[in-house]
Amino acid sequence: MTTDDRFMPIHDPELLARGERVLGPEFRAMSERVLRATELTSRLNVLPFDDEAGRAALLEQILGRPLRAGVTVYPPFYTDHGLRLDLAERVFVNQGCTFLDYAGIRLGRGVMVGPKATFITVGHPVDPGERRRFLSGAPIDVAENVWIGAGATILPGVSIGRDAVVAAGTTVADDVPVASLVAGPKGTVRRRW
Repeated sequence: MTTDDRFMPIHDPELLARGERVLGPEFRAMSERVLRATELTSRLNVLPFDDEAGRAALLEQILGRPLRAGVTVYPPFYTDHGLRLDLAERVFVNQGCTFLDYAGIRLGRGVMVGPKATFITVGHPVDPGERRRFLSGAPIDVAENVWIGAGATILPGVSIGRDAVVAAGTTVADDVPVASLVAGPKGTVRRRW
């Protein structure tokens, strides 16, 4: 997030990805997209599991582009925006995952995401007087061949290095080094290889 405390209207999601704040008409536009994404994911999540073509078609609408080769997403699947979620080739997303992606989430080639993992790119200020006035956030970047364990939570602005593992139930608030294991209630590097 920016260290500048001035309110800065956002004219596009790229500014939020750089740590700016969402206000006014931009917030209304974001809210409309949230309603559309919720409608699409609701439809996705009630399809028969073997309807792979229907699932792929709805995911393409949610993401705003065709799925890349080898991408697998098992419902239920939740996103608040969808258009800023970038899934590279061979990404696997297990059941019950949530992607709050307005500030941008990139999952690199071969990333595996365990069930009920949550990725959050936006939030509210701590100050109660500002809490309902704007959103702030930062993108999440997950490099190639990362494994995110079941129930992990990845917070705004985090980068996870290639070949890293995030243990089940871990909350990740800081960057994760390449080829490392993070674990615990607040992700702590436990091992490097």
